[in-house]
Amino acid sequence: MQKDFRIATFNIHKGSTHFDASFALHHQKALLQQMHVDVVFLQEVQDVNSLKSKRFSTWPIAGQAEFLADSVWSDHAYGKNSVYPAGHHGNALLSKFPIIHTHNQDISAHTSEQRGMLHCEINVPDWNTPLHAVCLHLGLFAHWRQQQLLAVANYIETHIPADAALIIAGDFNDWSTIGGKKFAKRLHLHEVFEHHTGQHARSFPSWLPMLRLDRIYVRGFRIKQVEVHSGPRFIKLSDHAILSATKI
Repeated sequence: MQKDFRIATFNIHKGSTHFDASFALHHQKALLQQMHVDVVFLQEVQDVNSLKSKRFSTWPIAGQAEFLADSVWSDHAYGKNSVYPAGHHGNALLSKFPIIHTHNQDISAHTSEQRGMLHCEINVPDWNTPLHAVCLHLGLFAHWRQQQLLAVANYIETHIPADAALIIAGDFNDWSTIGGKKFAKRLHLHEVFEHHTGQHARSFPSWLPMLRLDRIYVRGFRIKQVEVHSGPRFIKLSDHAILSATKI
């Protein structure tokens, strides 16, 4: 397998800073490019918003997913989840390697909160089989997250071979970590920060992380390094930190 294959997950907060104080998408793009990541899992990607596109002169015409991908990540996929009069947002995946299959699954547990699961198959050079990448953004309430994790687990057991390389990453909104442990055990996954440090990463709020909301789960390969990208500069970026991991 390829050496130094690196992944990251980031809730971009619709390209804005906390409380939508300012438009941060260009700064987010610059930071992601500096990280030299092969596959990026993104949440709250707002591909269309007619109001903000008028408010911010630098709003990307082609949509946030394509703008962030630019010439660095040759392939990208977007899963539209939450739809409203001004536009829509959802999950996205950026890849330096060919995405050969994409499926966006509705996993909403309640009509008041639209959530989705974006599943992509990626052809990574020198890998014997495609990498399965699943990007998630789970609900705010525990009983909704339980339903969503059950739906995701059922989907994975049905559509992804048990011996396939798999990454599941995103904003799990699970500060208790209980639901994630059951989920990981069922699918034979390990969470990379828990595996390396003994606990999930603190990722929220990004400028002084306290809550452990974001996750990177893997199966089929090992991780040699994990990192939380956070600190005062994130006040001008997003309310979530970026989590990254590099495989052996």
